[in-house]
Amino acid sequence: MRILFLHGWQSAPGGVKPTFLKENGHEVLNPKLPDDNFGTALQIAQNVFSTHAPRVVVGSSRGGAIAMNLDIGDARLVLLCPAWKKYGSATTVNAGTVILHSRHDEIIPFADSDELVRNSHLPRRALVEVGQDHRLADPQSLQAMLAACEQHS
Repeated sequence: MRILFLHGWQSAPGGVKPTFLKENGHEVLNPKLPDDNFGTALQIAQNVFSTHAPRVVVGSSRGGAIAMNLDIGDARLVLLCPAWKKYGSATTVNAGTVILHSRHDEIIPFADSDELVRNSHLPRRALVEVGQDHRLADPQSLQAMLAACEQHS
């Protein structure tokens, strides 16, 4: 399956999470997004999405905020500790979105994802508590991300 992976602020393509998705048989589009300009990062992500039409968009932290602000039609969102209150203007997500977040996240409060679920009228199960920190790079978190990407595929 084709997946667009949007990395977080001060991160780069080719990290643990997109590599894990590739190692599990998926085609992963992982563009470099500039840290200093949200609008430019959003435009780059939208261009990649529009050109390659992935079935799933995964956004990590600031990448989650970028993903929420994209025009993705019926593609599915998988958000990892989304920084939606810090970046962009979107305050809701579409049905079918899955949010992974750690209660121990020291950067983005778990309560932000809880609020996003309520704003979006998603079922409680849409928010998956996993991981020990903001990175969600531990084996359990990586498996949860993979499962969220593959559900209904």
